[in-house]
Amino acid sequence: MTSTQKNDHIVQLPQTPPAPESLQPRHIAQNWLTKLESILTYNDTSRLGEIFHKESWWRDMLALEWEFHTLHTLSLIQEFLTRNQPRSRLSSFRLQDQGKYQPNLETPSSSHDLRWISSMFFFETNVGYGSGILRLTQNSDGEWKAYAVYTSLQELKGVKEPLGTNRVSGTLDSMPGGSLGGTWSERRKREFAFTDQQPTVLIIGAGQAGLNLGARLQSLGVSCLIIDKNDRVGDNWRKRYRTLVTHDPAEFTHMAYLPFPKNWPQFTPKDKLGDWFEAYSQIMELNVWTKTTITNAEYDDITSKWTINLTRNGSPCTVRPHHVALCTGHAGEPQVPSFPGQEKFNGVVYHGNDHKDASQYDVRGKKTIIVGTGNSGHDIAQNFYENGADVTMIQRSGTYVLTIDKGVFIPPTEEADVVAESLPYPVMFALGKDLTKRIAAAEKENVEGLQKAGFKFEWGVDQSGIARLYYTRGGGYYVDVGCSKLIIDKKIKVHQSPNGISGFKENALVLADGTELDADIVVLATGYDNMRTSARKIMGDKVADRCNDVWDLDEEGELNTMWRPSGHPNFWFMGGNLAICRIYSKLVALQIKAAEMGLSPSPVPN
Repeated sequence: MTSTQKNDHIVQLPQTPPAPESLQPRHIAQNWLTKLESILTYNDTSRLGEIFHKESWWRDMLALEWEFHTLHTLSLIQEFLTRNQPRSRLSSFRLQDQGKYQPNLETPSSSHDLRWISSMFFFETNVGYGSGILRLTQNSDGEWKAYAVYTSLQELKGVKEPLGTNRVSGTLDSMPGGSLGGTWSERRKREFAFTDQQPTVLIIGAGQAGLNLGARLQSLGVSCLIIDKNDRVGDNWRKRYRTLVTHDPAEFTHMAYLPFPKNWPQFTPKDKLGDWFEAYSQIMELNVWTKTTITNAEYDDITSKWTINLTRNGSPCTVRPHHVALCTGHAGEPQVPSFPGQEKFNGVVYHGNDHKDASQYDVRGKKTIIVGTGNSGHDIAQNFYENGADVTMIQRSGTYVLTIDKGVFIPPTEEADVVAESLPYPVMFALGKDLTKRIAAAEKENVEGLQKAGFKFEWGVDQSGIARLYYTRGGGYYVDVGCSKLIIDKKIKVHQSPNGISGFKENALVLADGTELDADIVVLATGYDNMRTSARKIMGDKVADRCNDVWDLDEEGELNTMWRPSGHPNFWFMGGNLAICRIYSKLVALQIKAAEMGLSPSPVPN
């Protein structure tokens, strides 16, 4: 029914027959789930062909193995379940019986004859409780079999988060040690200073990744210390360029346990977001040490503990956590190219990472060249134009552009977080082709206007759009917040240079084809390296050499290293946009908690 190109994970979606008029999705889904439970109960995986197509998918996150896996084809699913079901013991399956995600017939792609019955379901394992999504398609004989199954661990047995009806009392006598332990304020001071204990987890970075993870860990009863080099929580956003506004909508981007207020702006100004982070850290009682950096980090393979020397407010101190989570952003160090003749250039050259605001220079009428056409390149170009500069963008390869009002899907949250990550990435990308076509049709005027202005479009591998670009490249797209209109109106110029830049002259940038562009200011919006380079800079070569590269998809179609074992024992990479950090912080926290409970096997040192 499907085929996959190994490197790019290109999938052809199946064609399904028309659904019967008297369809009963709940009966079909329940019948399928009952058969699955019977097969798993007796570990009789030879029968899986009765309920799975040969080209089926199973995506698992921590339910069957303490890892992330995407299995494609019946034979690989059989092998995976045969190996892991005797230990994990998935059982007690139950269909969702209320709300949006109970059994129903869906048409996920309007351009394909594809229909499936989907439903959320719940299950139990030997260590916890999980949620999943089933998607059943009909074969030519009318049989409903699994096209894609998703299972994810959501809760550990014996670990109940203090949420809702399970919230703590808060009275003095209900706290450990009663009144002898002091008031809430007195306890918080000791917790914050780590007077009585060492943190179990050291989190590096107090942005969305670190704060979400800290909140998740503390809710699971895991002590953690968050450190940040900045003066205040939220400075990682406040210190970005002055006009920055998030490109993701408020409904999609809230933090763990604490949605934005209903009157929150749809797209958040960076200083407002920084203030929200600061408030969040206080409301969630997170232990954040600002003005703190790492001077040395050592890991002991025998004790499975770290010794981390810190400098806090100029003074040295040492912590000995079990785990370290690097939460400094899903990208690594800025990729800052250098070019022949650059030292003789009379103007200003800097990387987009160092951009604050065009008004810091006298830019009116100045020839300003932005090298790169991703999100930051567009934002910086727009910022210079609005301050009176003569702006040209250099485009080496195509860029995908979509506008906020037509191109960004705004889903709900909570159970939708499970649904959002339930499809294997290759299938998600294949479905993205249809979405990309519909966006292109809705934005035809904008697309044609940009192309007429000399802007080159890139629709992504297999024309699958933004999702593939994000998960494989971490960029290569622009979510339009105003710059496209400036390009279409030729207020901002675009120059193509497929072979890049050859160098500088005293007053010009020289392209590879010999073209010289007069320049006073050149901003290199040339992206960022692998996050492993951040680990090398912060933790040192000894740690980084044991880590795997981060981001892009592995052979199975899962994201490399992020949110999962890193290659280095007890070291975790955590990053992504606000919504992704909310979703995956739960899975990282569960892995760490499981390790502390002795539920997951000890990692084998690299």
